[in-house]
Amino acid sequence: MVKKQVLLLFILVGFNGLAQIGGRYIYSFLDLPIPARTAALGGNTIAIKDDDISTTFQNPALLSERTSNSVAFSFIKYLGDIKYGYVSYGKSIKNIGHFSAGMQQVGYGTFSERDEYGVELGTFKANDYCFNLAYAYDKDTNITYGVALKTIYSKYQQYTSVGNAIDLGFTYHKTKNQFTVSGVLKNLGYQWKTYTGTKEKMPFNAQIGASFKVPKAPFRLMAVYDHLNVWDLTYSDPANPPLTEDPFTHEPIKEHPWKKRMDKLGRHFIFSNEIIITKNFNLRVGFNYKRRKELILPDKQGVAGFSFGLGFKISKFHFSYAYSQYSPVFASNHFSITTNLSSFMRANKTVAEAAPVTPN
Repeated sequence: MVKKQVLLLFILVGFNGLAQIGGRYIYSFLDLPIPARTAALGGNTIAIKDDDISTTFQNPALLSERTSNSVAFSFIKYLGDIKYGYVSYGKSIKNIGHFSAGMQQVGYGTFSERDEYGVELGTFKANDYCFNLAYAYDKDTNITYGVALKTIYSKYQQYTSVGNAIDLGFTYHKTKNQFTVSGVLKNLGYQWKTYTGTKEKMPFNAQIGASFKVPKAPFRLMAVYDHLNVWDLTYSDPANPPLTEDPFTHEPIKEHPWKKRMDKLGRHFIFSNEIIITKNFNLRVGFNYKRRKELILPDKQGVAGFSFGLGFKISKFHFSYAYSQYSPVFASNHFSITTNLSSFMRANKTVAEAAPVTPN
């Protein structure tokens, strides 16, 4: 059954083989890692099926009864004055399915508006918004299908844009050995209102991933193959093209074709590990090869492309923190909190039942 699901995903990807990447599409903020757990695990968590409602933004098929009545909040301090956040809520209805609603907001800060002579005319702000509605249906105890509708609104001073996108996902999950395989088609949609009258392409992406809890060991290993729809994810800066000949001998610089192929292949993979210290505390680490290759500096590579984080539970709240190293000179901090409202209801019910009854 799993093989059939994967085959179907590859067939669907074939219809979008000309999809674009990196700066060639609109609404690129949809690729930002949400929440902190996702950021710590390399920026993608499409194959973790547990009670964490915040990861369902990556894949609607991760919704389940365990995410019902859960609420999640995320806040991220990104580049410069850029900040973004996300809030979501999930609810399951018996014999119908699992639902969630969420909103993502990205604020780029305040900008100074000037005319052609440099005279300041005032200030303005730039923001992106995404309103997300998702539904998932359990075909059986192991397989879940999901769909999410995104309504996107973007405003940069007087320029505005409106669009819609759909995510389609499936998940195969074995509870006994905590093995999960997932696939997602992201951002299939259309730009209804353009910024300047020219329609642009949506950031379509097809992904497949898996996670596996190592038996009798505190490790959950994860791997994601990103951008199934595009093979070559490399990028050459037109202002700084790669050297084709030695600057001193003027001999051509030869690169083994297998090295180039392996570089292209590596840019598709994201690897991560969740170290389960206790039931209420875990550590996380991720590695995104594509991010590293794009953001390292020639003379200072550091740990660009690596990400780290932790998660812990206090009372009824789950807290997560992530530190993502994007380059040797920049990193971002991510904070998330989740809770299940049903836990408060159960607690109140328990207290009420335990309260002594005063005789009349």
